[in-house]
Amino acid sequence: MPAKPVRVLIIDDSASVRQAMTQILSADPQIEVIAAAADPFAAARYIQAEVPDVITLDVEMPRMDGITFLRRMMAQCPTPVVMCSSLVEEGSETLLQALEAGAVDVILKPRVGVADHLVEAHLHICETVKGAAKARLGRRQPASAAPQQRLTADAVLPPPSGRAMSRTTEMVVCIGASTGGTEALREVLTALPANSPGIVVVQHMPESFTRAFAKRLDGMCEVDVKEAEDGDTVMRGRVLIAPGGLRHMMLERQGARYVAAVREGPLVSRHRPSVDVLFRSAARNAGSNAVGIIMTGMGDDGARGLLEMKQAGARTLAQDEATSIVFGMPKEAIARGAADRVVPLGAIARELLLAAAR
Repeated sequence: MPAKPVRVLIIDDSASVRQAMTQILSADPQIEVIAAAADPFAAARYIQAEVPDVITLDVEMPRMDGITFLRRMMAQCPTPVVMCSSLVEEGSETLLQALEAGAVDVILKPRVGVADHLVEAHLHICETVKGAAKARLGRRQPASAAPQQRLTADAVLPPPSGRAMSRTTEMVVCIGASTGGTEALREVLTALPANSPGIVVVQHMPESFTRAFAKRLDGMCEVDVKEAEDGDTVMRGRVLIAPGGLRHMMLERQGARYVAAVREGPLVSRHRPSVDVLFRSAARNAGSNAVGIIMTGMGDDGARGLLEMKQAGARTLAQDEATSIVFGMPKEAIARGAADRVVPLGAIARELLLAAAR
């Protein structure tokens, strides 16, 4: 028996955006748009009649802004919410507040009238909505359909050679996350001391969002956090977050030190940046000098790469199901035998430090 489609309510004050989003989502047979509302008050009437599986929500609207509605929704009727915004740099802080208020993900609002953008964004929008439907907000969600065929990390890097890497005096930690990862990363990074091993992170995010995300984390953490730039040194006490949207981030070795390489490339496992690309680069260039961690997220990006890191001698961790917003990426990694240990979110910081110390 085929799975029921994901029922979506669209909330946006722009009629053209409501129309575009309805067309994009309705084209996916696994999604059903039950209504499109111009503001939260109109949306409330639809919700009284039928609670959707997912809500896409604009930030700036008349009568009530999206974040206020989000907070009320989470307090009264927890429902997976995906924020829909143009993500101009000035608005990124607002979207970070939305994630803290309970939004499970964010998508780039289609620039209506730009056909090329809509075509490119179509798959990402649909996959984000379907991923949000699996978010664990007090009830278990059904498993998603099997992922479609797509490129692997072979499109960017050849597989690891299998040769053992010589040891260095410093370890490097690689972290991959997606849906639910922004708050999960905050919990992990704020628990780390200032002298923690160098960390590189791929968190699936739209372009122009990661800089504000890194800046906010930097103000919360004892470690320094910044959006990665090509050639940045991976050093003790520093966290580098891959820029969202346009390029992959890889780990490269220069003598006894590591640097971040931010390079162009095709979508890998449907993502750019891809966790698989980062993890493969760590397997090739760090081997047993690395620790790999895969956290909450939809799909299987990072599962192959984490296994390659383990086979190259790295210590590997996966977030457990109970604390994952979406138990997709960790589940796939665990199923492949890629994780040395499966741990709850609250223990990842401690396990990271222990693994690096070994």
